[in-house]
Amino acid sequence: MDSGVENQKIFCVPGQRLCCADENTVAGHGTYERGDGYIYTVLTGQVNIWKEKSTTFIEVKPLGMETIVPTVGDVVTAKITVVNQRFAKCLIFSVGHKILNRSYRGVLKKEDIRAAERDSVEVQKCFRPGDVILARVMPQTELHHYQLTTAENELGVAMAISKNDSTGVVPMVPISWDEMQCPETLMKEPRKVARVVSTNYCLPDLPRKD
Repeated sequence: MDSGVENQKIFCVPGQRLCCADENTVAGHGTYERGDGYIYTVLTGQVNIWKEKSTTFIEVKPLGMETIVPTVGDVVTAKITVVNQRFAKCLIFSVGHKILNRSYRGVLKKEDIRAAERDSVEVQKCFRPGDVILARVMPQTELHHYQLTTAENELGVAMAISKNDSTGVVPMVPISWDEMQCPETLMKEPRKVARVVSTNYCLPDLPRKD
């Protein structure tokens, strides 16, 4: 994108290619860098270009009411929907303590679940469908989903229901960094447990099924 367009109003739609990405031109809010070396948009809105020292940031300001979308580095809350040997899929429903107007699809690859022993991670022993997790947004490489990581002590499963709980309402409690226990049946299940460090932290309200 030529520097001469900085003062022009440029409007875009999701998936539109904006410019080349390099060490001095990086994706900001509402955009992401794809593996082909270009910056693309995830929002409909007006392109905004700003500089900080030698770095140019490309971002998109949404039209009308501001739309909150996950951006690189954000800690998000999501619900696991699918688990297999290679990855876990989830739906992101909040950024920090802000509930999103819509959910966004996220993917946790096997190698991004733990910081250590990444090759030996068993996804099914880290997450189960229905788990509520805390994860961090990684640089986006695909338009249709956000790539997430839980490879930090504070990230992972924040709330889970035991598969043996017939009521489906009693959350398990963490008993170690890789295990949770049902307080009623005392059954233990493996998880990649999040260490929630603040006693004031509470999960956002879960999306309700109508």
